[in-house]
Amino acid sequence: MPEFSVPSRRGLLFGTAAVSAGAVLTGCTSNEPSKKESNPAPADAPVSDDKPGKPVTIGFAGPQADHGWLNAINDNAKQRAKKYSDVTLEITEGSNDTAAQIGQVQTLINKKVDVLVILPADGKALTRIGLEAMKAGIPVINLDRIFASPQAYRCWIGGDNYGMGLNAGNYIGERLKDKPDAKVVELAGVDNLELTKQRTQGFDDALKNYPNIRKVARQAADFTVESGQAKMAQLLQAQSDFDALWNHDDDQGVGALRAIAQAGRKDFLMVGGAGAKSAMDAIKADDSVLKATVLYPPTMSASAVDIARAVAQGKGVGGMAEMEIPASITLYSAVVTKDNVDQYLPTGFI
Repeated sequence: MPEFSVPSRRGLLFGTAAVSAGAVLTGCTSNEPSKKESNPAPADAPVSDDKPGKPVTIGFAGPQADHGWLNAINDNAKQRAKKYSDVTLEITEGSNDTAAQIGQVQTLINKKVDVLVILPADGKALTRIGLEAMKAGIPVINLDRIFASPQAYRCWIGGDNYGMGLNAGNYIGERLKDKPDAKVVELAGVDNLELTKQRTQGFDDALKNYPNIRKVARQAADFTVESGQAKMAQLLQAQSDFDALWNHDDDQGVGALRAIAQAGRKDFLMVGGAGAKSAMDAIKADDSVLKATVLYPPTMSASAVDIARAVAQGKGVGGMAEMEIPASITLYSAVVTKDNVDQYLPTGFI
C-alpha cells in the first residue's frame, strides 16, 4: 500500500478517533472574576508529544500479512515508528502459526525490549506469552484480538466489531425506513471467529429498530476475493429480490462486486466493511451498488506505537487529566459515504 503517516498532533491520536476527554471546568457565583480558586486544578501530568524523549525499543509481533487490512497494520506501525527519533521498532515476521508467533514474542522478551505491541493470530492461545511478558516487567499493548486475561496486557486498543454491524445496520435502516417489507442480506466473514459473530449481532440489533426490514439471507465467506465472489454468486442465485446487502469485509467485497456485476444486478445498495481504498474509490465514483463502508481502522497499529512509547516513557495522554494511559481504547466505526469519503481516503488500505 502507499505510505502515509498519521497526521501529527500534540498529544496522542488513537487511529481515526482522538481521545480528547479533558474538560475545562469553570465555576463562579458572580460576574466578577474570582481572585482565588476554591478548587485549584491538580498539577499537569506529563503527556506524550512529538518531542524526543527517553529512547524506547518497541517489539512488534503480528500475524502474517495475508490480507489487505493486516498488511496495512504492519505498514502503519512501521511508518509511525519512523516519526519518532527516540523509537526503535523490532518487528517480527508475521505468522498465523500460534507456536511460531509465541516463539517470536519470546525472542523479543529475551532481547529485553522496553514494551511489546502484539496483535495475536489467536488471542486466547497467546495469552500465556502476554502474561509472561508482563511478569517480566515488559508492558504489553494488546492490539485488536484480545487476550483471554486482562493481566496479559497493560492496554488494549482495537476496533469495535459490534459497532461495525450496528452502524452498518443503522445506515441501511435509514435508507430503507420508508420502504414497506424491505429485505436485506448479509455476506459475513469467517463464521468461527468471534468478531464475525459480533458484527452480525450488531447488525441484527440495529435492524430491530426498523420493523419494516427483514433479513432474508446470510452467507459466510472467508475474507478473500475468491470466497466473496463465490458466496455472493450463491446469494444472488438464491435471492432474486432484496434491497440492501451488508458485506463484512472490503477484501471479500471485491469479489462480491464482481459477482454482482456479472449477474447484472443494480437493484439494491451495498455497505462494505473495514475501509479499503478500493471500496472508498468506488463510493466516491458512485458508479456501483456500493454506497458506504464501515471503518475498522488499521491506523490502530500507529496508535499502538504511540501508546507503547508513552507507557515506556512514563507519560500520559494529551487532552486527558489522568496520569496514566487508559486500560482499554475502543475505536469508532465511522460510516464512509460519498459525502465524507475525501476525509477518510488517506486511511484507505490496499
